[in-house]
Amino acid sequence: MFREHEIEVLITGAGPVGLFTALALAENGIQVEIIDAEWRAAAQSYACALHPRTLELLDRRGLGSEVFKIGRRIDTVGFYDGHTRHAELRFADLNAAFPFLLVLPQCAFERLLEDHLSKYDRVRVEWNHRLSNLEFVDGRVVATLDKLAETAKGYIVPTFEWAVEKSLRANASYVLGTDGHDSLVRRLMGIDYEYAGESATFAVFECECSGEVPNEARIVLHGTTVNGFWPLLGNRCRWSFQISPPRLGDDSHEKERTAFVIERDGLDDDVRQALQTFLRERAPWFENEILEIDWSVDVQFENRVAKRFGSDRCWLAGDSAHQTSPLGMQSMNVGLFEGDAIAGLLKKILREDAPIDVLEAFGEERLRDWQRLLGITANLEATEGASAWCAANRAKILSCVPASGIHLEALLRQLGLSIRPSFSKPAALPV
Repeated sequence: MFREHEIEVLITGAGPVGLFTALALAENGIQVEIIDAEWRAAAQSYACALHPRTLELLDRRGLGSEVFKIGRRIDTVGFYDGHTRHAELRFADLNAAFPFLLVLPQCAFERLLEDHLSKYDRVRVEWNHRLSNLEFVDGRVVATLDKLAETAKGYIVPTFEWAVEKSLRANASYVLGTDGHDSLVRRLMGIDYEYAGESATFAVFECECSGEVPNEARIVLHGTTVNGFWPLLGNRCRWSFQISPPRLGDDSHEKERTAFVIERDGLDDDVRQALQTFLRERAPWFENEILEIDWSVDVQFENRVAKRFGSDRCWLAGDSAHQTSPLGMQSMNVGLFEGDAIAGLLKKILREDAPIDVLEAFGEERLRDWQRLLGITANLEATEGASAWCAANRAKILSCVPASGIHLEALLRQLGLSIRPSFSKPAALPV
């Protein structure tokens, strides 16, 4: 027996894009339900860098002062090869209300969004709920949801796993998939990806260091690899080293949900040795001593975009629709703008009788923009102002620039680079 309930907008995935989209919808008076298969928000401090235009967006939503308190301001991004500093991005030169980056733990950002959502009566966040099916019936989306519960197996030494406790049906006007790189909404809609180049695996470390770490982000080119350094609050930092193959088994996109770090016998020394080897070979300028490694994981990323951003009453935003290198953190930042745009369009449809076709136009625009950003329909070209190093490495640089829209164009000009369409019809950069 299914329990049924009515909802205006169902959002699958309670990450930053899902939570922010729900907040934008709630502010427009739209009833929202968010589901996530996990039992709580992420607990580990996955670092995320908020772009200048993202900070403007958050400030318009009344989140600016609070998010500034939990992040670290970064004014420059340096580009290194060995000991040599070849170029830099200066955010202070941008025509922006907030001409800097803000680096903060993703878990803190998610908590902030969830706290603001709790102020609205018409919003529910349902943890331990996963989507299992979608049907289109009489102008509605019927979503089958499985409520998960932890069950014990075994008698002497029990083990625990998640099982379906009961199933529910949500009759929704619209469904938004913000459920990440392996989006079930995308798969249920039969939407494939368009790929741009090979996948890349990164060994990611977050650690505590001796002394204050450099107060700028750094992109490190080493051979065929591209690597990234992000300072965090205090004496902590995050490193991402491109590797092949993964170091410690299967790659993972999963977030840690426990509030503590699980000790991994026999791996701690290997992890520390791996990090020290990476630093010695690829970042010889890094002089801080590593005191403690908070966590480490191998993650695979692919340059790809969904061939459609949705249709009818089901749409995608954020990592559900696209993915690129983690070094520029473009996918999540642009995803927040996508969620905000979808919320505005749904307000027009649900409250102002706008035609549903406005969503089709949105999807077509987003696809064109991402095809250009990923180099599918455009090329990054060197101008007369580019150094020989930037010109030679321009193919690696685009996804490493933490910006979007006009700010991305402006920062690329600092390096003497420009995105040029490879076809006659122009396309705008991501919003």
